[in-house]
Amino acid sequence: MLDTFEILTTSGVVLWSRTYAAVSPAVVNNFISDVFIEEKSAVAGTKDGASASANPPYKHDQHTLRWSFEKELGIIFVAVYRSLLHLSWIDKLVDNIRTIFVNLYGDQLKKPNVTLIQCAKFDDYFDQQLQELEKTGSKSDSKDVRAFQDEALSDDLSDMPPPLPGLVRGGRAPSNTNTSKQGDSDFDTSPNASRPTTPAVASHLLVAKPGPGGKMSRRARKLQNTNSAPASSGDEASVKRTKAKLAKKGRKWDADGLADEEDDVQLDFSASKATSDSETEAGRRPAVEEVDASTWGSTTKGKFVLRDLGDEVHSILASAEAKNSVSRTDAPTGLVGTGLSAIGGLFRNVVGGKVLTKEDLDKAMKGMEEHLLKKNVAREAAVRLCEGVEKELLGVKTGSFESINTKIQKAMEVSLTKMLTPTSSLDLLREIDSITSPPATSLRKARPYVMSIVGVNGVGKSTNLSKICFFLLQNKYKVLIAAGDTFRSGAVEQLAVHVRNLKELTQREGGKVELYQKGYGKDAAAVAKDAVAFAAQEGFDVVLIDTAGRRHNDQRLMSSLEKFAKFAQPDKILMVGEALVGTDSVAQAKNFNASFGAGRSLDGFIISKCDTVGDMVGTIVSIVHATNVPVLFVGVGQHYSDLRNFSVKWAVEKLLSSA
Repeated sequence: MLDTFEILTTSGVVLWSRTYAAVSPAVVNNFISDVFIEEKSAVAGTKDGASASANPPYKHDQHTLRWSFEKELGIIFVAVYRSLLHLSWIDKLVDNIRTIFVNLYGDQLKKPNVTLIQCAKFDDYFDQQLQELEKTGSKSDSKDVRAFQDEALSDDLSDMPPPLPGLVRGGRAPSNTNTSKQGDSDFDTSPNASRPTTPAVASHLLVAKPGPGGKMSRRARKLQNTNSAPASSGDEASVKRTKAKLAKKGRKWDADGLADEEDDVQLDFSASKATSDSETEAGRRPAVEEVDASTWGSTTKGKFVLRDLGDEVHSILASAEAKNSVSRTDAPTGLVGTGLSAIGGLFRNVVGGKVLTKEDLDKAMKGMEEHLLKKNVAREAAVRLCEGVEKELLGVKTGSFESINTKIQKAMEVSLTKMLTPTSSLDLLREIDSITSPPATSLRKARPYVMSIVGVNGVGKSTNLSKICFFLLQNKYKVLIAAGDTFRSGAVEQLAVHVRNLKELTQREGGKVELYQKGYGKDAAAVAKDAVAFAAQEGFDVVLIDTAGRRHNDQRLMSSLEKFAKFAQPDKILMVGEALVGTDSVAQAKNFNASFGAGRSLDGFIISKCDTVGDMVGTIVSIVHATNVPVLFVGVGQHYSDLRNFSVKWAVEKLLSSA
């Protein structure tokens, strides 16, 4: 386990530190004296920005120190841990913390006469990296331990005494035994023998006592299972005959589409059962494991806020790695390296000190457009983005090759940020509070906040609705989920499972969640309207309405959304779009945005399955360009906590990364 981590200057000023176990100050002081002041040959190594793995470890008083040095800023990053421990991830931790710290506070430290900086928020960045690397390190270490145990077990088995002649080991004849002779007829070596094995076969094996005091080994359990006599060939035949599968009786349907059977067959499983939930849950284990709230959000001013820090940290590290790879490249040619250097390579024929004209930028804009198309950006959105970059670069006087790269990066960031940044506030919790608890001066009556989820088939509407519900439950809201998908088989049951899991996860948080459903075949708009009325009557804060998936090019299905909007009167309509859908997302977004009638449109997007596309996040740019509707959330997994606030910086980093 890590004892302490310190970030200090060469003059001895500690900028930031984190201590888990008491460490004598002499450990770090002697390290600075030996490595940076006296530069002893035994420990002095590369200090000009090399990684921690390249620098020799420093050992003092049963402690090992792994370190890295930022020469330009004069900052030392050092991690201290016990020498008895083997922390395979410690070098990567030092390098990542150095990259993140320099990225966040490097500009402040470059200012003259600056000795101290405010870096209290750096604790969150350090905790994120430490937890992530410890998790990955524990997995690799556990694999090494299991491999060592398997090797030790095989060595122990090889030292065991051989079994008695004529007997079999573990119910199977040993492959290297030569004890049976051709003339012996007392032992049948046929694999189909029905003779039970002798309990004394493996009496030399030492096994733990079963029960609370000890756990049986794998070999002992296997031996115990093989002690029972196998069935004879005649018995096996009788068992097969008794297990013969009966033919399934065909179901008949009448002209009205109803089951025509003599006995009553219930096909609508959404109806409530006779048994109570308490009876069914009495002997049932929890359906899901508890989710640690600190892994996906944090509480700020009494509100639980979604966390996108992990993505921010990863983008910082990826950006630093990209810059290092560019610096290692002597002369980029064509579209190679990162997206920025690739586009910058198109300017290799531009002479320094030249004022850029449209003719000079034509080839570069073509390459930039192709780069964006590879990121799944729709062509019309890529053209608009290139036009914005071209406006930023026209009339710019060129300097060295690096200055061109810098200018292109800033121009692309400005154009992307302008396109993706919403024009209004997206504080969902504040909107909910303004509806459920309006100020007295507004003269408005408190009512539930209504939110509906729409989208095409299979994009994850119900799953993302449950993620939003879990987020709201962390803020202790009372949520009512309305089953508005009355068409798809299993839709109501799916929401019932989600509600059951959410109840188990949030029973200690103080929130409340219930399901409102009327089964199948009902009018979805009427169900939504009744759900809102029920929520107002029962004192719910938020109503989340699930809807049926529909093809965006089916006018008959899309026309029902206008009636739904009039009946439910949702405060916010969110569309779920897939990150991997490609350029078809433009048509989907346009058709859904125009299907709610005059004066009503989409309020935001949820981009699901972002963890499956890597850096090809062009769908986000495409739908925002097509509708001018902002992106609120992105889905990064299949768990309830895998929901993140959309970060413009994260999207820009992905779009500018290597193709």
